[in-house]
Amino acid sequence: MDAQKVDMFIISNGKYFDQLQIGAIRDMLLNMDESKWPLVASLSFNGPTMMLLVSIFAGGLGIDRFIIGDTGLGVGKLVTLGGCGIWAFVDWFLIQKATKEKNLQKLYSAISFIG
Repeated sequence: MDAQKVDMFIISNGKYFDQLQIGAIRDMLLNMDESKWPLVASLSFNGPTMMLLVSIFAGGLGIDRFIIGDTGLGVGKLVTLGGCGIWAFVDWFLIQKATKEKNLQKLYSAISFIG
């Protein structure tokens, strides 16, 4: 993979991942087959800060968890109204990390996709 493409990807999308994993992501992208680049370049990631705002304003309904793909947790929060507010409050501190993890899973899935 072209190092310049990888560096531009990291510059434009680095905020969507945990900073401790950027080096591993860069290495993985450099070793990736060139044919997978269009798929990786077309990925869209959820912003951790935006998810925090969604969690603050609509987290009691589980909308934050539905957006990042945690459907089971979203249903649980919806049914319990955010665990009577407690679960919603705790998610204010957890949602950014969960968003970054889901973004990383999405990237891994795209890179390991055989097609």
